[in-house]
Amino acid sequence: MEPLVLGIETSCDETAVGIVRGDVLLSEAIASSAPEHARFGGVVPEVASRAHLDAMVPMLDLACRRAGVVPSDLDAIAVTSGPGLVGALLVGAASAKALAVSLDKPLYGVNHLAAHVAVDRLEHGPLPEPLVALLVSGGHSSLLLIPDITSDVRPLGATIDDAAGEAFDKVARLLGLPFPGGPAIDAAARNGDALFVDFPRGLTAPKDREQHRFDFSFSGLKTAVARWVEAQQRAGVSISVPDVSASFQEAVVDVLVAKALDACAEHASKDLLIGGGVAANSRLRAFAVQRAADVGVRVRVPRPGLCTDNGAMVAALGGLVVQRGIHPSALGFPSTSHQPVHDVVLP
Repeated sequence: MEPLVLGIETSCDETAVGIVRGDVLLSEAIASSAPEHARFGGVVPEVASRAHLDAMVPMLDLACRRAGVVPSDLDAIAVTSGPGLVGALLVGAASAKALAVSLDKPLYGVNHLAAHVAVDRLEHGPLPEPLVALLVSGGHSSLLLIPDITSDVRPLGATIDDAAGEAFDKVARLLGLPFPGGPAIDAAARNGDALFVDFPRGLTAPKDREQHRFDFSFSGLKTAVARWVEAQQRAGVSISVPDVSASFQEAVVDVLVAKALDACAEHASKDLLIGGGVAANSRLRAFAVQRAADVGVRVRVPRPGLCTDNGAMVAALGGLVVQRGIHPSALGFPSTSHQPVHDVVLP
């Protein structure tokens, strides 16, 4: 029988627990502190950490009840060790370590970004190997080549300033839309004209190809939106939030998909996986499928609930790690805000 694995995710503002057996998600439980951060326009690390402390035990209990298991039934425990907010990560890691010691179960400290890739096995079955992955969230915009998700993850490019999700949050605030900005802009853009403003596409000029071919930059785009809005306000022109939202979103999506498909062509991959919170964006999903079909690339995107941070993704990666016989992490493994993606499992 395939291993029964519990995963704990606390890298940011979700306290999430998932239980997985093989490719089957048995249960998940998530408590979000996002409403507590909304008035600040972004996640406050100390607020997030305290919220994790309050929610951890209830989420563990709820996930076990929903799966119809008790903790002693578990074969292994996996927890996000990084990257993320250090205080938030420490709450999850301490909880997982205590649980592993009390139950005498193996423990795995796993990489948050790799888990965003592994979760797709719960949606679409075994991952093709190799594949190219585009991960887009509030803190990360990354392109990866993945021959083996448990042991061989190769960075191709990453954001050099604002990540895509961060740019969504900042532009949403500029337009008077609520936090988090991604869903708000996605909703507003559905009634807008994506061609209303031709915003810049960062790091896509020919001069960028040699040094930043697979890297991302959205800081300039954010600034371009701000300057355009300010110019309209000075001229006394009313701003169409749907049109600006659609135009901004189109610029982000265009860059993400173009670079991802370029990476597929460069590495002869016929499979592109898109993960992370921004992968829930409806335009990104549709645009990627359309453009990929034109060049014969298959696109895999988990359902929106599995794109945002969740315990299922940690359990999914943990399950693969257990199946492939990787040694458990030492009890003293660190929680780190900058864990490189090639460190899939900490020793």
